[in-house]
Amino acid sequence: MPLQRQAMIKEKIKECMREKFESYSPETSYMPFHHRLLGKDRMALYSFIHSVNTKFGASFYEPVALALASSRFRVAKSQIKPANEISNRAHQKIQTIIDRLGTADREPDKPLETQEIREVCRIGVLDKVKLTRVDIWLENYEGELFLFDLKTVKPNKGNFKEYKRTLLEWTAAELARDPEVVVNTMIGIPYNPYEPRPYERWTLKGMLDLQHDILIAEELWNFIGGEGTYPDLLDAFEQAGIELRDEIDSYFEKFRYES
Repeated sequence: MPLQRQAMIKEKIKECMREKFESYSPETSYMPFHHRLLGKDRMALYSFIHSVNTKFGASFYEPVALALASSRFRVAKSQIKPANEISNRAHQKIQTIIDRLGTADREPDKPLETQEIREVCRIGVLDKVKLTRVDIWLENYEGELFLFDLKTVKPNKGNFKEYKRTLLEWTAAELARDPEVVVNTMIGIPYNPYEPRPYERWTLKGMLDLQHDILIAEELWNFIGGEGTYPDLLDAFEQAGIELRDEIDSYFEKFRYES
């Protein structure tokens, strides 16, 4: 990542952090023992960290991803409503795929699944649908689409069936709109919580095509921003934290003296 671009990403991270300060209000729960033991400033910091963690995707990952993608993709947007029609034959095909994957009657094969949906994408009645918003929507200069559903770093295995359904429904909706479009729908996991060990991909097997349905850590960020983006992104977060340290300390200091 060129230094100018890394500096831009660092400033974007700082901007996101300052926006969190402006919009954040600590929980008002009365916790007399915690406050006396740890101090209100530390409890406010704990509450803030919890708030950041639960909304890290929308607060940091999405705006940073858009900033990174803006120089590599023709279109880069977040929180996009997908198309709102799917043919009833495509709905049937999706259910068949899900059922067969669930019983291990077939292996996940995203290119094959996409082709099967493409063949029926406008056959039958086009049903109106309300689908999950696309967290990150990218379109390259050749018109190829990349739709990402950003997930927590340790997704619940029991939810994989619904994750797969979301990806297939996005595919069906975009093909109903344009049967010739090249569309890629994927899960994005921002970092590997098992580092330095490899991500435990075995937990994803059975429902997701590990080559085409999911990008993790370096794979995700290097795809969005180009080769070498991931370590540079970590450096940008670190530098932003260093430069914001006094602001962070000052912000939480005020809670110490609140009655």
